[in-house]
Amino acid sequence: MALIRNIHQTPTAPVQMPGVDGAEMAVMVGREDGAPNFALRHFRVRPGGHTPRHSHDYEHEVFIVEGGGTVLLEGAERPIRAGDVIYIPADEEHQFQADASAGLRFLCLVPVTRNCGESTPGS
Repeated sequence: MALIRNIHQTPTAPVQMPGVDGAEMAVMVGREDGAPNFALRHFRVRPGGHTPRHSHDYEHEVFIVEGGGTVLLEGAERPIRAGDVIYIPADEEHQFQADASAGLRFLCLVPVTRNCGESTPGS
């Protein structure tokens, strides 16, 4: 079944993982919508906040919608801003940090299932 959902009308919930500060997420399209391959998630990170520093056994692609900050990739923090696209390989440690003066919004595309067949968290 096709789906149209507005990003500004989709409820978000706080990200419940150790190491999170001021991040919330909404699943725009995912497993519950019948998506067989990918989940598209929308994250908001408050000014100065961050996602957890973590890695997992699946790749994901990220599009920065609004704001700026840094992303931890390959052991280094790199600046990011609206319009940037980021590819994060499987098993790569990463973390998103919002600038202190502005929040950060990004879309994250992940597989609906991991390579090992387990559920992808938050999808």
